[in-house]
Amino acid sequence: MSSTLKFLDLFAGAGGLSEGFIRAGFKPIAHVEADASACFTLKTRQAFHWLKNNSSIDLYSKYLKNEITRNELYCAVPISEIDSVINEFIGPDTLDTIFQKVDEQLGKSKLDLIIGGPPCQAYSLIGRARGNMDDDPRNHLYKYYAEFLKRYKPKYFVFENVLGLLTAKDPSDELYFEKMKSLFIEIGYSIEYQVLAANEYGVLQNRKRIILVGKKGHRSKNSFYPKIEKWIPEAEVWDLLKDLPKINAGGGQAFPLKPITKPSKWLKQAQISTTLPLTWHEARPHSQQDLEIYKYAVNLWNTEKRRLHYDDLPEHLKSHKGRNSFVDRFKVVAGDLAACHTVVAHISKDGHHYIHPDIEQNRSLTPREAARIQSFPDDYYFENVSGKPARTSAFKQIGNAVPVLLAQKIAEKLLKDW
Repeated sequence: MSSTLKFLDLFAGAGGLSEGFIRAGFKPIAHVEADASACFTLKTRQAFHWLKNNSSIDLYSKYLKNEITRNELYCAVPISEIDSVINEFIGPDTLDTIFQKVDEQLGKSKLDLIIGGPPCQAYSLIGRARGNMDDDPRNHLYKYYAEFLKRYKPKYFVFENVLGLLTAKDPSDELYFEKMKSLFIEIGYSIEYQVLAANEYGVLQNRKRIILVGKKGHRSKNSFYPKIEKWIPEAEVWDLLKDLPKINAGGGQAFPLKPITKPSKWLKQAQISTTLPLTWHEARPHSQQDLEIYKYAVNLWNTEKRRLHYDDLPEHLKSHKGRNSFVDRFKVVAGDLAACHTVVAHISKDGHHYIHPDIEQNRSLTPREAARIQSFPDDYYFENVSGKPARTSAFKQIGNAVPVLLAQKIAEKLLKDW
């Protein structure tokens, strides 16, 4: 490839998809994201990549050690790196503003690729259960995605979303996915899609997503979908957890802690462990009752490989409003399996669905552990608007992300086929 291929990331979130494409050799021109905290995460990551590429990574290390402020970090890199993150909700009232900002970043260059997918909550089964599908503006964001395709005419686009998109219908009983594909075809793109399971591409997590790829003006009958080589590592979830400091509920800290043992072979293979300070190994506090339930859940899994049910609890812990509210609420992250259950944004609420498998630690996962399950590298810092660590915001960003390794595998094959 004579020059680096340039991409635009729409609905970028915390940047999991983008990070995978950067690793593969693509260059981000801009990221567009509505959530202000996620935008600061993206800006900090832009600063990381610039400093790393310019032999100044020590400055980023100082930031992770809390030795310099976020503003000092941002002032150390070109303003264009920070301005490449556009904090806007994508809609009819903001399109012109976003186009102008993207154009400024692009200059005279051509945009080669657009990546990203609209927020998935509305297409999810839970989102549908909460109200009228057509009333939720998020269900129509694909139309604005198409506006970017019309304006920049990239050779490819990569569109990611939840499986619920395949069955979500509008009030006239028409599938949103079919409407979406028709629109993309209408503006000149051939469309192919697959459901990809993250655990088949190096991620130690059961997570399935639709990955739709569009190619401009493709007229051949031959498939252009990237044939991604599967990678199922010889590893188990414990390999993500065992080198981290042992902490209890409410313990740990957002700023650096050192791993207590050398990282596992898999952490190195997956490029998760780094030599930079490790952040966000901070556990949320829990009530005494919840901690007792956690112990029952962990013991049941570790001894019998069985999930906790309401009837397994002693009488003094059966205080929930009926059994239905308890079903699948308390779930242990199975350290001895090759893949964890799916990490979702709800992890920001209470953590009961993500109980650490070490009964001695007796707690839910930390943001760093959740980030590792999502295959984020340890030097990835999750920001908050104020600049002060906010665990809830970090969990939300992590749960909504595309696993970095899955994104990287897609990007590498797309680049090879280019």
